[in-house]
Amino acid sequence: MPIDRFDTLRKVCDGKGMKEFEDLGFSKVDIGREARIGYPEVIFGQGKTVPQVRAIFQRLMQAHGRAMVTRATQEMADAVQADFSAAVYDPVSRLLTCGQSARKFPGKVLVLCAGTADLPVAEEAAGTAAWMGCQVERIYDVGVAGIDRLLAYREKLREARVVIVVAGMEGALASVVGGMVRRPVIAVPTSVGYGAHFQGLAPLLSMLSSCAAGVTVVNIDNGFGAGYSAAMIQQLVMEARDE
Repeated sequence: MPIDRFDTLRKVCDGKGMKEFEDLGFSKVDIGREARIGYPEVIFGQGKTVPQVRAIFQRLMQAHGRAMVTRATQEMADAVQADFSAAVYDPVSRLLTCGQSARKFPGKVLVLCAGTADLPVAEEAAGTAAWMGCQVERIYDVGVAGIDRLLAYREKLREARVVIVVAGMEGALASVVGGMVRRPVIAVPTSVGYGAHFQGLAPLLSMLSSCAAGVTVVNIDNGFGAGYSAAMIQQLVMEARDE
């Protein structure tokens, strides 16, 4: 049977109106988000202090038994791990996570990146999707400058449920992949490139102007947004099958 999220939400609100957050003073933690959309609030670490991240993380763990910080620092990780020994920090993606989704989606999310310099963004996408319950496979350094590297993985591309394409420079990889598969393609432009690349604006505009239909584009360096979108697609497929 499909999950009645509004019924769950009513229980979260416990008859006191529609207040779904807890006010910590410096932050209003959205503890009702999982009931509404299927996943807890994720902490954006950049710009926050270590004590702020630690306090929000503690509250999310109490409410959901899992939490994730994006753009986390090693200092944030040290503070959180002092409270939760199971928390894991990946310095490449800068993801700080504890716990996993109870749901495991069938089918794979395939994460491609054009070059080694795109790895931090690609790993942010892969780590986010995995934390949200996706099976993730990675294929890295398959940019169009050596197209044979990409073509060697034709079958894996066609088998994937969702494909995330991470690329800087001119961002051409997303269009090429979009013309090869019959599944959703989520393109992530990165800020990797030379001067006229404009810190990612060039691949962003290239991906937005893709001649391959079905390519969706997230913001520059937003691996988190791509991984999250892939998991939401997987969630839709699973819930549709349960109806």
